[in-house]
Amino acid sequence: QVQLVESGGGSVQPGGSLRLSCAASGFAFSSYAMSWYRQVPGRERVLIASILSNGATNYADSVKGRFTISRDNGKNTVYLQMNDLKFEDTAVYVCNAVNWKFKYWGQGTQVTVST
Repeated sequence: QVQLVESGGGSVQPGGSLRLSCAASGFAFSSYAMSWYRQVPGRERVLIASILSNGATNYADSVKGRFTISRDNGKNTVYLQMNDLKFEDTAVYVCNAVNWKFKYWGQGTQVTVST
């Protein structure tokens, strides 16, 4: 059974940091591209960071220089280190796994940036 379980969300003040984790199981994690998306109510899900199976990364302009995606294939886990958080980073953050044939989604974890 495929599972993607996110954790690490919460409330933080502007300028603060959070580290999200996404634990994967039920598929060949190391061969999948892993991504983080975020979604706010009433708007489309937006891709913010990706890491390929070879470790190459890509970021949305809105988070470049503040967020870092990484993966630990030994732990079947992908991370999102979020620094210098802003009000507009408030969203549900969702983990995604994709290869040439399959796409999987997690349930998401809420991140709220507020004073």
